[in-house]
Amino acid sequence: MFLIVSFLTLLLALLITGLPVEVRNCTIILPLTRRLNFSNGTINLVQHDKGRVAASRDYNTHGRRAENIPMPFSRGRYIVALDVGNPPTTYNLVVDTGSAVTWIGARTPYDETGVNTGQGVEASYGGGRFPTSFSGTFFVETVTLGDGLTVLNYELAVASTVSNLGGFDGVLGIGPRDLTVNTLRNDPPATYPTFTDWLVTAGAIRQNIALLNRDTNVGGLAFGEPDYTKCTSNIVYTDITNTRRSKKYWGFDQKITYGNMDILLRTAGIIDTASSFIFIASDAYDRYQAATGATIDQRTGLLRITPGQYNALRELKFYIGNGVFSLTPNAQIWPRFLNYKFDGAEDDGIYLIIKSLRTAAGAGLDFIVGWTFMQRFYTVLDRDNRKVGFAMTSFTFATTN
Repeated sequence: MFLIVSFLTLLLALLITGLPVEVRNCTIILPLTRRLNFSNGTINLVQHDKGRVAASRDYNTHGRRAENIPMPFSRGRYIVALDVGNPPTTYNLVVDTGSAVTWIGARTPYDETGVNTGQGVEASYGGGRFPTSFSGTFFVETVTLGDGLTVLNYELAVASTVSNLGGFDGVLGIGPRDLTVNTLRNDPPATYPTFTDWLVTAGAIRQNIALLNRDTNVGGLAFGEPDYTKCTSNIVYTDITNTRRSKKYWGFDQKITYGNMDILLRTAGIIDTASSFIFIASDAYDRYQAATGATIDQRTGLLRITPGQYNALRELKFYIGNGVFSLTPNAQIWPRFLNYKFDGAEDDGIYLIIKSLRTAAGAGLDFIVGWTFMQRFYTVLDRDNRKVGFAMTSFTFATTN
């Protein structure tokens, strides 16, 4: 009932006052930064990423698989700034493709400049050792985006209680709308508009598309039409998968090869901004380890190779739709300038970014593509057409690690 009343209220307001913003053909761009949380001096990203993996296997209290569970956060995160209220307050939010609720209030206080709807909201972001959760209330607010565009009447969740977000202000959920199920306190089965849904409703953009790319030392989170100047190839699109465990997220089908060897036949998995590494099915991981000659480093949990083995690395290729997207040898290793901050790593160690899901292929979610892949490519999340797209960029073949 809340959703119907809320929508009718907004619709009436738009009919009386006109659209909050002018409908655009262009793209809204927000600067995006990558932050590693070093709150304890060093980090173990492997342990944090395991929480993301564990969430994909969680069961609910009735013993059935939880179909719409948001994924917990690792310590490596994409961060975007959002201005809320009038006068505005800036909030630094974690960008998350594994959830769909946008909320603030974890760190910077909210001044209640908006109208309290009385509708309660809550979410728990999976399991693992570092679970995040929040509960709060929706407020009708004014949101100002990075290019000065103001969107009125956005229903923003404001947290009253928060656990384990790591010093950030909240979450910008850009996952599919189905991930809002079980978050409304008085109507758990209902879904409601995501942030990108509201941008379309407000007339800020014509197409319900989120875009991610790396740009020099920072990145960009954009909404609307793709910016082809960021791409060095055509954007290749593929449909959202129909495989049950992956389709609730930004899931798609792909095949992976190493050199001339198939290590993962065509199967389903997801793309995930909050995972640092690339996770693949355990049998594919075993084939990759054997082919590279890598050994498991007990201190970091990562595959480690020698300089000679690095020189012999072959390309790791991802066959998505009608395209092939390659990770060069340089793109398959953890950035060595960050080794000193990685728990247990040696400064001159060479560590691979491929990790095991600990389940064999055929489980329904056989890979998780994290930021170590995304920083090399232009990513398109197209809700209107239920597609995911990728293109090469100037960073695809860069030797930056």
